[in-house]
Amino acid sequence: MTFDEVSAFALALPGVAEGTSYGYPCLKAHGKFLTRLKEDGDTLVCPGVGFDEREMLIEAEPETFYVTDHYRNYPMVLVRLSKVAPGVVERLLERQWRASAPKKLLKAWDAERGAGA
Repeated sequence: MTFDEVSAFALALPGVAEGTSYGYPCLKAHGKFLTRLKEDGDTLVCPGVGFDEREMLIEAEPETFYVTDHYRNYPMVLVRLSKVAPGVVERLLERQWRASAPKKLLKAWDAERGAGA
């Protein structure tokens, strides 16, 4: 998966916009941080991943998921785009997008897709 593919998926969600964070491409949802590309060009910073879930992801796929000391105390996981299945990144991003989306928007979005609220 590439950051262009990540962007294409995320930008299809209402309220997502491109930006920069620490000089690197990032995506924001409703004005809040959604994800960013790290300096290596292959790592995605994914917030909204609790410590237990992060530990399980890293244990299950250490080549794909990891954390550095900088992120250790935050509910985030680092994802190697060259190793991850696209559906996994999409689920992580949509979950974080939902966390920042207004309830009215979510209700309309779910109704449009037949998910119901």
